[in-house]
Amino acid sequence: MAYTAIAKMKKWNCERFGQDVGPYQPYLVNGSGMGHDLKSAALRFLHERCEGLRFSAEKEQEEQKSGKFLGTSYSPNQIPYNMQMDVDRLCLERELEKFIDSGVAEDAYTVYYSYLEMFFGAYGRSSKMIELLSEFESNASSLLMKHRDHYSHSVYVFALGLAIYETNDAFRSTFCRFYGFSDREEHEAAAFFLEFWGLCALFHDIGYPFEIPFEQVLAYFEVDRKQRGADSLYLAYRNMGCLSDLGAHGKERFSEWFKTPVESVEMLLACGIEQRLGAAYNVSVEYLYDTIRRKPTDPNEFGYFMDHGYFSATRLYQELVEVCGEEKLTMAHLDALTAIMLHNSLFKFSIAFYKSKEKHKAPLKAELHPLAYLLMLCDELQCWDRTAYGRNSRTELHPMAAEFDFGRGAIHALYCFDADEADKITAYEAAHREWVKSGAKDAPPRLKAYSDMAEKDQRFRTDIEKIVDLSDYPLFITTFLRTVDRKNKHTYLSRSSFLHIYDFAVALNARYHYEGHEDEVSVRTLEEEFDRMSLEYKLSNINQVKSFSKYLNAIGCFYTDRPVDYEMLRSFSEEQIAVFAPMEHARWVQEHRAMGWSTGDLYETASQICDADDPQKALREQLRQHKLCMTGDFGEMEIAKHYLSLSEEDQGKDWKPFNSMLKLIKKYDGLRIYRLN
Repeated sequence: MAYTAIAKMKKWNCERFGQDVGPYQPYLVNGSGMGHDLKSAALRFLHERCEGLRFSAEKEQEEQKSGKFLGTSYSPNQIPYNMQMDVDRLCLERELEKFIDSGVAEDAYTVYYSYLEMFFGAYGRSSKMIELLSEFESNASSLLMKHRDHYSHSVYVFALGLAIYETNDAFRSTFCRFYGFSDREEHEAAAFFLEFWGLCALFHDIGYPFEIPFEQVLAYFEVDRKQRGADSLYLAYRNMGCLSDLGAHGKERFSEWFKTPVESVEMLLACGIEQRLGAAYNVSVEYLYDTIRRKPTDPNEFGYFMDHGYFSATRLYQELVEVCGEEKLTMAHLDALTAIMLHNSLFKFSIAFYKSKEKHKAPLKAELHPLAYLLMLCDELQCWDRTAYGRNSRTELHPMAAEFDFGRGAIHALYCFDADEADKITAYEAAHREWVKSGAKDAPPRLKAYSDMAEKDQRFRTDIEKIVDLSDYPLFITTFLRTVDRKNKHTYLSRSSFLHIYDFAVALNARYHYEGHEDEVSVRTLEEEFDRMSLEYKLSNINQVKSFSKYLNAIGCFYTDRPVDYEMLRSFSEEQIAVFAPMEHARWVQEHRAMGWSTGDLYETASQICDADDPQKALREQLRQHKLCMTGDFGEMEIAKHYLSLSEEDQGKDWKPFNSMLKLIKKYDGLRIYRLN
């Protein structure tokens, strides 16, 4: 039984009502129970292996003693605490499903949101760290010579790691042995993996806003595409103490850990890496500390490259201290930080020297540092479906899609290239034949990344084999051409920075409560009300924001946070409402089916037996039942008929509050809705 607290609530409901009522077990996405593809394996990990995620026996005992629930649904104290944890996990499962289907940044956003709410406690505390990465990339990276998306990339890396853990017995056993989990602790180990793999995967590139300005300066002053080197103008960072200083408590605590003075985050990272890799690679704390310390200040000593891994690790450390406190950091947290520090260039060029014939050392084995191993492997594998920002990146040929088979202990990766780019491939292959014919001794022609995968020696795979040991995890690479279907990207004219999605969702949530009184409520009050809801209800509002661009597109409008010379929309007309109200109803119905809700009105007729502040609403959440839901198999036509069958009052719930929302979003700087005509 995957969602055991939901099952427990169902059993209790059946007993008190004497009939088969909800909540029902959420479904596992079609085929995921047996499939070894990326989507099936990653979702099965969340659905089945993470059973009991974040449960609290103490809170359950407190509920039994007091007779009061401690879990939050629409409001606090409506459901059991462990049931809330089950619903939270279902939220993450559904958001990851959406992202794997679409790959768009807006769906990556809700995966980040879910993870932060579940493991950091509140999205708002760490939101800017995540949102700014995407905004900085999309706005600043087009000036670079080479640069590709790292926001959606990180969520793909996250999904790859979940799929490998789920399907690869060798890696899973290695991870469990490393962290001391027995065979009987399957679910505890999976929960531990999810938390700390999430830290590695989702945050390993948050330091890119520090690397982008460095690359911009090099690109701006590049002349005739000359190689970077002694003649290059470059940036270096100073005053690194703001990122690397440890507080007095941290210095004392970590010095005790390692029995040596630990005065900075750089020394903490050096000690953590030496503990895991020092003996195998003959690297000392002193060498590691000196190398890490010079990463931001002396890029000329590292091939004139800036290591975003350094900034990701130090920035994440400061975030962990602010949210969790130094006293709660464990060796597992440090393993996540050192994995991030290692992943970009430190391990490759300063420890294993993987491109050097003289100094090259063995690739990393999973048993030495499982998180670092998995991060480097997945980071290399995830090269598909990434927006190209840099000037050179846009002229190269990168995979547009990928298909994976993780069965039989191996990784079979099929990388799909866009058939519309076949002329580039034809030209490359012709040039390569000429190069072979001529017997030339210079470097062969390349079409990155196609040639690295399709050429005989498969540079893409062999490079990975030099970085991580694949003897227990055989990797097979295949390429093919296909016309790429971009319909799942759902691209519309509406555009806003991610800094506004949360604000927009807060305004949407408040639209029911302040109609006619919008000027009287403060932003702080709106946000406090939003924060009191469960993750499920917060995501419902956020997903409505993500759908709003589709609604506006259908009525010839768009939203943006940029100044444009169009007429601002101040209210929706009846004609516009007639278009988007059924669309919003369809979204709501589909969302509730995915989250395991069923149709019914028992909560209205039997609410007298529920002991709560608002018994009707509390019982609705305990049953996960709503009279406007639909159950069974249904499509767009059935949903449309269902909408038309609703009373005028119920139809009004899908549109009446939106004019109030138009007034509420004006409280947030910049975001407005405009008419195209």
